[in-house]
Amino acid sequence: MRGESVEIIKLNGSVELAPLTGLAEVIVDIVESGRTLYENGLDVLETVADISARLVVNRVSMKMKEEEIKPMIAKLKTTLAQEAEQ
Repeated sequence: MRGESVEIIKLNGSVELAPLTGLAEVIVDIVESGRTLYENGLDVLETVADISARLVVNRVSMKMKEEEIKPMIAKLKTTLAQEAEQ
């Protein structure tokens, strides 16, 4: 792909459908596992950068909204543990 002239189109949502519908020949998608790409018959040509997600809560919000935030953190931990088992 290097050295080719390209047109960049910003898409939101199911960007993996762009090649399937003829809207794009290739896509750059920010993904964690790539599962959706593979499910749509797409192959990773090149990894641009490794990424990770972070949950950030400021101290004041954690104190003021602890009852709302702690269950959210617990659910995230449970979901991540379940995905790690698969």
